[in-house]
Amino acid sequence: MPVQHVEDDAAFQRAFNDAGSSLIVIDFFATWCGPCRTIAPVFEQLSNEFGDVVFLKVDVDKCENTQQTYGVRAMPTFLFIRNRQTLHTIQGANAGELRQKLQELASDSGGAGSSTDVGVPGMSDLTPNITMSQLTCLNESDNHPVKNIFEKNDDLYLESDCDEELLISLEFDQKVKLHSLKIKGPPSFAPKTLRMYINQPHNMDFDSARDGNPVQELVLTKDDVSGEAVVNLKFVKFQSVDNLTIFVADNQGGEELTRIENLVIIGRTVATTKMSDFKRVAGKEGESH
Repeated sequence: MPVQHVEDDAAFQRAFNDAGSSLIVIDFFATWCGPCRTIAPVFEQLSNEFGDVVFLKVDVDKCENTQQTYGVRAMPTFLFIRNRQTLHTIQGANAGELRQKLQELASDSGGAGSSTDVGVPGMSDLTPNITMSQLTCLNESDNHPVKNIFEKNDDLYLESDCDEELLISLEFDQKVKLHSLKIKGPPSFAPKTLRMYINQPHNMDFDSARDGNPVQELVLTKDDVSGEAVVNLKFVKFQSVDNLTIFVADNQGGEELTRIENLVIIGRTVATTKMSDFKRVAGKEGESH
């Protein structure tokens, strides 16, 4: 998730509240601090790697109340917080410790699978969260339907019927955040152009899928459809997803038919947290801790 640069104490409180039960990492820095500038690119890079962690940068000269609330006395200081509990503190520009603690805490995020499952820290395969009874695909072959791509069977696959296009619609059993995909297909017959739509009020048809404004369009390479490559989505645009529509416009080899052998949708469920359920640990009401 992109780093959020908070400009004042009120902006910090809003960002903090919006994070819900997600893991939050706060970088307390100062513009005049040399080590802060040194570690800043590392913090940015980690935000791209750990897609479900909330990364906040707090300028101590602009957010004095927030600095005092957390007792920050040295820059940079990194705080790891979940559910308003401070889990760990790092003082100084220690990139190795920062990464190590992120790996430890992100993989124990609750509701997300182990990072080793799909190769993405804090994320999991969302197949168990797909409502299979609502799964549909326009232009699927009767002998090779869409449900096959979620089966752990190398002999099963999805194939288009009368041309190369496919229109896959699926629903999740709860709100999810989508991070990336893994997709597998034969080199010439695997999908090339994908148009991604979310939260459609009803199943789309081919005309609306071709002419609509997708949340994201992907142009896959042959390396992307090996089944091992992680194809990243614009994570910030897939934060609260009830349903997903994937329009496959063509395939790698310009073949008449398209084939998909396996599809893994990578992400995590959205933890629904009522802010009234949080217990104030210290400070006045409305202050974070």
